[in-house]
Amino acid sequence: MHIHILGICGTFMGGLAALARESGHKVTGCDTGVYPPMSDQLRALGIELIEGFGADQLTLKPDMFVVGNVVSRAHLADGTPKFPLMEAILDAGLPYISGPQWLAEHVLQGRHVIAIAGTHGKTTTTAMTSWILEAAGLQPGFLVGGVPLNFGVSARLGQGKAFVIEADEYDTAFFDKRSKFVHYRPRTAVLNNLEFDHADIFDDLAAIERQFHHLVRTVPGSGRVVVNGLEESLARVLHMGCWSEVCSFGAAVNDFTALGEASDFEVLQQGKTVSHVRWSLTGTHNQLNALAAIAAAEHVGVPPAVAAQALGSFGNVKRRMELRGTVKTATGNVTVYDDFAHHPTAIRTTVDGLRRTLNAGERILAVFEPRSNTMKLGTMKAQLPWSLENADLAFCHSGGLDWDAPKALAPLGARALVLDNIDALVAQVSQAASGGDHILCMSNGGFGGVHGKLLNALQDK
Repeated sequence: MHIHILGICGTFMGGLAALARESGHKVTGCDTGVYPPMSDQLRALGIELIEGFGADQLTLKPDMFVVGNVVSRAHLADGTPKFPLMEAILDAGLPYISGPQWLAEHVLQGRHVIAIAGTHGKTTTTAMTSWILEAAGLQPGFLVGGVPLNFGVSARLGQGKAFVIEADEYDTAFFDKRSKFVHYRPRTAVLNNLEFDHADIFDDLAAIERQFHHLVRTVPGSGRVVVNGLEESLARVLHMGCWSEVCSFGAAVNDFTALGEASDFEVLQQGKTVSHVRWSLTGTHNQLNALAAIAAAEHVGVPPAVAAQALGSFGNVKRRMELRGTVKTATGNVTVYDDFAHHPTAIRTTVDGLRRTLNAGERILAVFEPRSNTMKLGTMKAQLPWSLENADLAFCHSGGLDWDAPKALAPLGARALVLDNIDALVAQVSQAASGGDHILCMSNGGFGGVHGKLLNALQDK
């Protein structure tokens, strides 16, 4: 089968493309604003990438068009369609399908699906769970919304029964407004946490809770729902009804709990120590992610002790506190990191996690862009000062925002600076940086190559 993927460079659709290619299908795709690491991964697989959504792509004559949720029926100011290829597909009556539905029908059918859901930590926990199963010899398939360093690819079919998938609550496609994860029908579902997000498609937290309950409804009676016991929102979800075994983590009275620092802790199961995790990751959020992964892996037969040992060699995911480089200056080293954080809570936990690893006197320079649809709408702008309060300096790229970023960040006073140009941002950050500083760049996009530009500017300085 020849499939042509619209929106192929998104983390989910790029992973789907890799799985389809591994399954023996011919795969082509199109997108705009292509950037690594997904573009590099796709080209390495021999997948042809076409820039834009031109209607002339009909000449490829694929057997099926797989449509990502970036595609819409929107029109530009001059009245022309934003996605002419989609309009041409509809006009010609050609076959099309959403990415999640194609995946469910062609990859997930017959597998023991472990679906990792939550507002934060999906990618990292999916990678952790996949690595635990791999280390235990189960040869899992997986689809991760990033590139796990232990595997070097975001997706693979795997030889075993289990398939681990990052289960996103964002909608499926312009013609299917259900959350993606409703398609996956997991036997093990992880509910990692739940906050308000995706303000462009959800009116309030209750609307997201309803979608999470749709996921719970699909888990069989012999399945397991792994739930964060610290989250009131998830308690409300389960209160709507649950027909499967519930395995909780996080709180003192839960099935799985942790005792010790986030980088070195004992794992307790029902109050008894069953394993010990010692690894390079930081932050309480990653400790909770580890408990979720251990509980999920146990459901497919991996003992907690085996899981904990595997986590000791877990290499995290690209763009999750990824070290991009260190520059030696006259006053000491300046380190630059890249992180995917974009929701205020994720920004705060990322900054806090880094803070816990630093020595006295070392500073954090937080460099971020409010790029997600929710942040672009300004829905959570009031939370930004709270999310950045543990950073020494904050630099915001405001290009393309319709709300007043300087006003939103005013509570931080002189610690915050807002610029609407990447080059100006780089100049200000590099000028402010001195020996012992840690520059933490946070965005869910390419951020205009700010990491490399910062390293070059620091080198020149």
